[in-house]
Amino acid sequence: MERPMQLLGQISEVGKDSRRGGYSRPVFSTAETDLRGWFVAAAQQRGLQVETDRNSIIWAWWGEPGPDAVVTGSHLDSVPGGGEYDGPLGVASALSAIDLMRQRGQEPRRPLAVAVFPEEEGSRFGVACIGSRLLSGAIDPDKARNLTDADGNTLAEVFRTNGTDPEHLGMDSERLAGIGRFVELHIEQGRGQIDLQAPVAVASSILGHGRWKLSFGGQGNHAGTTLMNDRSDPMVAAAQAVVDIRRIAAAHPGARGTVGRISPIPGGTNVIASRVDLWMDVRHRTDEVTAAIVAEIHAAGRRIAAAEGCTLTLSEESLSPTVQFHPGLASELLGVLGDVPVLESGAGHDAGVLAASLPTAMLFVRNPTGVSHAPQEEIETADADAGAVALADVLAHLTDAEAAP
Repeated sequence: MERPMQLLGQISEVGKDSRRGGYSRPVFSTAETDLRGWFVAAAQQRGLQVETDRNSIIWAWWGEPGPDAVVTGSHLDSVPGGGEYDGPLGVASALSAIDLMRQRGQEPRRPLAVAVFPEEEGSRFGVACIGSRLLSGAIDPDKARNLTDADGNTLAEVFRTNGTDPEHLGMDSERLAGIGRFVELHIEQGRGQIDLQAPVAVASSILGHGRWKLSFGGQGNHAGTTLMNDRSDPMVAAAQAVVDIRRIAAAHPGARGTVGRISPIPGGTNVIASRVDLWMDVRHRTDEVTAAIVAEIHAAGRRIAAAEGCTLTLSEESLSPTVQFHPGLASELLGVLGDVPVLESGAGHDAGVLAASLPTAMLFVRNPTGVSHAPQEEIETADADAGAVALADVLAHLTDAEAAP
């Protein structure tokens, strides 16, 4: 049996980011492609049947695919400069759980698969959970095909280059109908399990969240020849908007409002920008509150833009409503695992996207720093082992695994 940290040690050098720290593994980068290859090899070493579907999701089957399948898995891509365990822990733990079931002599009576979803973070094409959204029909295939990365490459072009025909992207009703339940294991991305001193937890829900692009337009000009009173500077408007986003979100208990990316155009040090784009992430457990926060931010942004002689355009890039995980499946997990805490998640996951189509659940493994999407993300070996054991117990239960005599 290979334990999760042993498996993760095999890929610990892949995608290391010397400039940002941590790992940068955008979908279909060299790093992420190498990780996909690592997973395929690891699955085949275990005798699993591996296939890549029309949405670039990798499936590794224990036994023949069939109806009422139990699926686990996660993703391998990362945010820029992200942590080592966000995504890969779930994939490594799934492989380790299969090893453990075999070590116990447990043979699943229902089909069991490990799935690896592409572009969960949305760090390359701006929309999170592309693979699960395509699979479930949560994104229009034409919209997905026309998404572009920072270099102007479309998703269609990138997928085609990496062996997926973009003409066949989209909802896969037959595959969805064959999945009975989906359980995703993930490192916790906050302090919930630290405060509760719990190595393993079950998820109850995912906060509603979305991404919006704000584009402030102004007058590009020379930094040295343009008097301060003669400027229509979108950078000044954008800077004020960033502060307002924090202020407005903080006024709503439980809300989160974040600006993590700003792009001035043309981007010269001695140039007044002609346009500044910024991307904000807004989250709240109540979808109506999320919508109200975005509307308030938009109104404040228009006022700021007008005062600076600029314009503002706001566009929605993705929106995921609050997800309540399947209560019956969560109860089954709690019945298997016993007295473990139940936590809501402030982070989005493929399990949340799939929840609209089939029963889904999540297991969280403790993160002793409480930091995620950053190099300081951590996990202890004992907790990783506990997560793999919990996942093996859950998979054995859900597949009605029979121990060998």
